[in-house]
Amino acid sequence: MDRLQTQYQRLYLPPTPDAAGAPGLIGGDGRVRALVLGLRGPADWDTLAPVWRGVQADLALPAPAIAVNGVDAHELWFSLAEPVPLAEASAFLQGLCRRYLAEVKPARLPLWPGPDASTTSPQPHATRIPALHPDTGRWSAFVAPDLPAVFGDDPSLDFQPGEDAQAELLSRLASVPPAAWQAALARLQPAAAVAVPAPAAVPALPPAASPTHHALNGPYQDPRRFLLDVMNDPTVALAQRIDAAKALLASGGTTG
Repeated sequence: MDRLQTQYQRLYLPPTPDAAGAPGLIGGDGRVRALVLGLRGPADWDTLAPVWRGVQADLALPAPAIAVNGVDAHELWFSLAEPVPLAEASAFLQGLCRRYLAEVKPARLPLWPGPDASTTSPQPHATRIPALHPDTGRWSAFVAPDLPAVFGDDPSLDFQPGEDAQAELLSRLASVPPAAWQAALARLQPAAAVAVPAPAAVPALPPAASPTHHALNGPYQDPRRFLLDVMNDPTVALAQRIDAAKALLASGGTTG
């Protein structure tokens, strides 16, 4: 096994071959270690770059590989330390699209595994990289982080990339550990709508009886005495007690 094949297997191949016995990306148990998110039509790296940066800065995941697919798309290749079911892998990719690519039309976002990965229909394999594309006669390749923008809207090479250089790029990458995977997957799930119960109805209280103010129990012969009692009666509204104090001051009376 050459160095490129060794690195490709280290990152992307499941521990068990597929049902046909071939070393494909889907294991015999239907699980995968490789996830691919692409952007095409046009292949705009400036739009895809926030995903590459965000999974590292926001989700604390290792950097995915960056690739040009030889036809029409830039791609991010994620590697998992432990295989996961197709549906779980697809949910992760869809979560990335919601978080970072919400303004991009789904038709521009080829995902592997795709959104139908939870069905019983066969899941096609992602195209291996590097490879010569038969329709374009051009090559796909893994590329260094400072190169995707150089390709513009032509994400391909007109020559075969060197295997040693490709192996060196892959050797610098790490797989996502299981704990980090679960944490990122949880953060990418849409927030569940929480039903807020309506506040319980508060039974109406019977009208309170009007308080009997000591100051109104009279009889009063002295107006100043009346005003003093109103001012000092805590059962009287504060505004009325203030008015009584003002009346006393205006009449030259004492509030002592």
